[in-house]
Amino acid sequence: MNIIREPKVYLVGRQSVDDAAIDSFLSEYGMAWQTDTEVGAEMLAEAAGRLCYLSYGKGRKDNRQYLDNIIESKHGSVLEHAVWNFIIAGVSRSLTHELVRHRAGFGYSQLSQRYVDESTANFIEPDVIAEDEQLHARWLRAIKAAHEAYAELVEGLAAKYKDVPDRTQRRKLARQAARSVLPNATETMIFVTANGRALRHFIEMRASEWADVEIRKVALQILRIMQKEAPSMFGDYAVVELADGTEVARTPHEKV
Repeated sequence: MNIIREPKVYLVGRQSVDDAAIDSFLSEYGMAWQTDTEVGAEMLAEAAGRLCYLSYGKGRKDNRQYLDNIIESKHGSVLEHAVWNFIIAGVSRSLTHELVRHRAGFGYSQLSQRYVDESTANFIEPDVIAEDEQLHARWLRAIKAAHEAYAELVEGLAAKYKDVPDRTQRRKLARQAARSVLPNATETMIFVTANGRALRHFIEMRASEWADVEIRKVALQILRIMQKEAPSMFGDYAVVELADGTEVARTPHEKV
C-alpha cells in the first residue's frame, strides 16, 4: 500500500486533420484557405468557425487572432470540434465522483473495482491531513483498517462463492461486495475524452479557489498541458498564486 499526494495527468491522444479532404471541399466551392497552426484541433476549430460565415481566405489570417476573436465573442460551439484524450491517475474516488459530473463534452472510462483486485490498492492523502502528524496517524489507521477489512472480505466471499463455476464471475462477485468498505481515498484511474469548450468550463469551475484542492491540482495540470498543446484556445488563462500558497486559474473570457 502506497500513499499518493500528487495526481498525474497524461495527454495520450489528439486530433489529426485530413488536409486533402478539406482542400477538396474548398476547391469544389471555389474557395482557398491556409492557416499558420500545426495543431489539428486548432485548425479544425478555425475551419468550423470560418464555415459559419464562409470566411475562408478572408479577414484574420492568423489562427491565434482568429480563435482569440472566437473566444472574445463567446462563439464557444466552434471549440467543441477540438478533442483531446487524457489518462488521469493517482487520484481518489472522491475526485472522480466530482469529475464525472462534467457530462457535456466529456467521455469517461474508469477503473472497475468489480474486476480489479484492490488488495494492493494505493490511497490518496489530502495535504491538509498529511501536514499534521496527529491527523496523518489517525487517517493512516483508518485506511489500514479498511484495507485489511477488504482483503478479509474478499477471502471470505471467495469461499462463499466457491461453487460458482466461472472463475472470473467468482472474483467479480467477491470484489463487488468487498469494495463497500473501501474509502473514497482509494486510488483510481480514469480515461477522459473532452472537447475544447468543455475543458475551458472544467478549468474555470475546478481551478478556482472554491474547488476541492485535489481536483484543482488536476485542473491546473490540464490547463498547463493545454496551454502548450493549444495556446490559441487556452492562452488567455493566467495561473495566480493565492495567499495560502495554492494556485488558481483566471481568465477575462469566462463561459465561452
